[in-house]
Amino acid sequence: MLDENLKSQLAAYLQKLQLPIELVASLDDGEKSAELRSLLEEIAALSDKIALRVDGVDARRPSFTIVRTGTDVAVGFAGIPMGHEFTSLVLALLQVGGHPSKESQELLAQVAALEGDYRFETYFSLSCQNCPDVVQALNLMAVVNPRIRHVAIDGALFQDEVERREVMAVPTVFLNGQPFESGRVDLAQIMAKLDTGAEAREAAKIRDKQAFDVLVVGGGPAGAAAAVYAARKGIRTGVAAERFGGQVLDTMAIENLISVEHTEGPKLAAALEANVRANDVDVMNLQRAEALVPPAKPGELVEVKLANGASLFSRSVILSTGARWRQMGVPGEDQYRNKGVAYCPHCDGPLFKGKRVAVIGGGNSGVEAAIDLAGIVAHVTLVEYDVKLRADEVLQRKLRSLPNVEIVLNAQTTEVLGDGRRVTGLAMRDRASDEVRQLELEGVFVQIGLLPNTEWLKGSVELSPRGEIVVDAHGRTSVPGVFAAGDATTVPYKQIVIAMGAGATASLAAFDYLIRHSAPAEAAGEVAAA
Repeated sequence: MLDENLKSQLAAYLQKLQLPIELVASLDDGEKSAELRSLLEEIAALSDKIALRVDGVDARRPSFTIVRTGTDVAVGFAGIPMGHEFTSLVLALLQVGGHPSKESQELLAQVAALEGDYRFETYFSLSCQNCPDVVQALNLMAVVNPRIRHVAIDGALFQDEVERREVMAVPTVFLNGQPFESGRVDLAQIMAKLDTGAEAREAAKIRDKQAFDVLVVGGGPAGAAAAVYAARKGIRTGVAAERFGGQVLDTMAIENLISVEHTEGPKLAAALEANVRANDVDVMNLQRAEALVPPAKPGELVEVKLANGASLFSRSVILSTGARWRQMGVPGEDQYRNKGVAYCPHCDGPLFKGKRVAVIGGGNSGVEAAIDLAGIVAHVTLVEYDVKLRADEVLQRKLRSLPNVEIVLNAQTTEVLGDGRRVTGLAMRDRASDEVRQLELEGVFVQIGLLPNTEWLKGSVELSPRGEIVVDAHGRTSVPGVFAAGDATTVPYKQIVIAMGAGATASLAAFDYLIRHSAPAEAAGEVAAA
């Protein structure tokens, strides 16, 4: 299953194993079991520290467990972890084999200190770019704390189980048999949910921080660029981000970032964070801003209030809170989110194999989603509000060539229908005739653009009618000392490379502002002592 180049790379990684491990496989007579056995045999042949057994008794077949020989340390995979999950497999082999994680020691100590028994199950799809972060975080937890167990399950391979447990989005995590989380989360977010005292401890740390020279709110491409440019000026720089990486984490393939032929969102987000941290920036992740208090006069401190009750103070602030997928805003959408209503066709598409789905939106994202889904599902109905599709012509031609796709134009979605547990249909109104039509289907993929994350700024900075932060050519907002960059602003064309440039511009403008408005030293001292 592994080509020679991949074998060579894997063999080099496996030289880092410090302790012996066993691969314990549970197999049947099926084709997939034969594939898994072949993969495990190839892996075991690459290191004398790996032994293979095929006498596993797990009910899920094919599956296997990676066990640290003679201990209770183990992680499991149900299915064949290739595609996006191959990295998860490699990391699991190394970490069970004693190779240390690069995760912060403070966070690992927090995991080790968890009391009680935790049995996690994560459903993933091989095409999901968000799933590996969840799988890898829970695998690491199982390595650090023997009372934690984790198995990662390929939902496409265990369809009956997916149906029975009503899993309609990935990644979906169960804890001790009960739903725990759906969507991308990292180790820090999981621990924040499990360790109920973590938020209060973090708020206390934040209250003790001195005022910053530049505080960046948001950790996407714009925020990362702003932080790096500020820190390189030798001034005190901080980043408060609800989710470092932002929407980039949900992006599949990136092929238009100049000088980078191809990358993927999570990989780029990790590189952004590494670059920021390398410049001695104070990164405060999992921090949601709730209010901005403008300075009393130019040069005085700006206050950013956080959801945990703490506040951050800074001589200047750069807002780079980005955007999120726009919702339809119709009855049933919230009720059936992750129960048939989805926003990521790459992630969740395999769970709808052989079913009927709709895609809402006729731009590039919607048409690309319909094309991808047509190769997996039984039938796709693309619904567009306008009288014509807005996607590139080459995409439209491809879409119209597919036999299992219907295109409905000039239609307004009015309701997502369901039986209380999952989606069963979609209601839409013909805008020309006013006739209401219902479609019977199992999934609705929403692809209708972006919405800026700026609700918390209403009344404090000027916003456009679309909710975007109004900025000038320097990234200045209507509030002295407050700048903005990226997809949350009125800057046209929401692109990664444009957000990075805008972040650098805003940072340079903030530095210019600081030069012209020197804050009295005693003001910062008073805040730090408060």
